[in-house]
Amino acid sequence: MSYVDGFVAAVPTSNKEKYIEHAKTAAVVFKDHGALKIIETWEDDVPEGEVTSFPMSVKREANESVVFSWVTWPSKEARDAGWKALMEDPRMHPDNNPMPFDGKRLIYGGFNTILEV
Repeated sequence: MSYVDGFVAAVPTSNKEKYIEHAKTAAVVFKDHGALKIIETWEDDVPEGEVTSFPMSVKREANESVVFSWVTWPSKEARDAGWKALMEDPRMHPDNNPMPFDGKRLIYGGFNTILEV
């Protein structure tokens, strides 16, 4: 089964277009290094929680929006090789594709697929 990297971030709402450009560039690089699919989503119906929530997870501020993204890889091995290549790819260097959000509040992780229909 496939392997998935998931990401949640708080992006200044005023940086939406910058984020889209950042994501488009990153998506090309991810695909060049073996990713099957990249999905980027911008919050629409993301409620505040009392105990947990997407906004709480990234300490979203009033002028920010939550972004939820994932990358699908053919396998964990392909993902590991892809990430190694991504980190060395100059297109991903902050000077060439700066992150238009606070990377310290980015949540990410790799997940084994347990159901795919």
